[in-house]
Amino acid sequence: YNFVGTRIDGYEEPTALLTRQAADSLKAVSDDVKAQGFRLKIYDAYRPQKGVDHFVRWAQDLADTKMKPYFYPDLDKSVLFPQEYICLKSGHTRGSTLDLTLFDMATEKEVDMGGTFDWFGPESHPDFCGNPETGQYTGDNSKSLKGRSITPEQFKNRMILRRAMLRHGFKPFDTEWWHFTLRDEPFPDTYFTFPVKQLSK
Repeated sequence: YNFVGTRIDGYEEPTALLTRQAADSLKAVSDDVKAQGFRLKIYDAYRPQKGVDHFVRWAQDLADTKMKPYFYPDLDKSVLFPQEYICLKSGHTRGSTLDLTLFDMATEKEVDMGGTFDWFGPESHPDFCGNPETGQYTGDNSKSLKGRSITPEQFKNRMILRRAMLRHGFKPFDTEWWHFTLRDEPFPDTYFTFPVKQLSK
């Protein structure tokens, strides 16, 4: 299930790949949030260039809007490139970027972050309705095109994930609360092409 609506090129098996350095740092994050009653759920990690190219082809096909109601109802598909929701290159392809959320061990459900993963809109920005630097909820939803908002609890949940990731060497992304890159990534200029599958059996 994704904003394209089909299986993405280059994803051959349901697994998540990261560089050793990013995986080691993520283990520290996992231990951190586990002590707070959470586990990590990874949506996406390494993404081959073939997958990025698939996104690009999809974005260029303006007639394909079957997933619009679920991921970008407030936007015309033609703005996805200009507003950089889709790009020709992705940090995911360097192997040290991932998309993730929190999973509540008590309820056995994903934590309510106040938004859908891969939602195209200002509601996904870390600073939506609050200040991510101070962790203060402001309720300012003026950037929302449809007057949407998130609650103080949802903003707090986003901050739990963000702070844990920052504590263990990851840096956030300005427009997606779920997206983080290892600050000292080992391959900052390399965009890999191998498919997503288990590297050893």
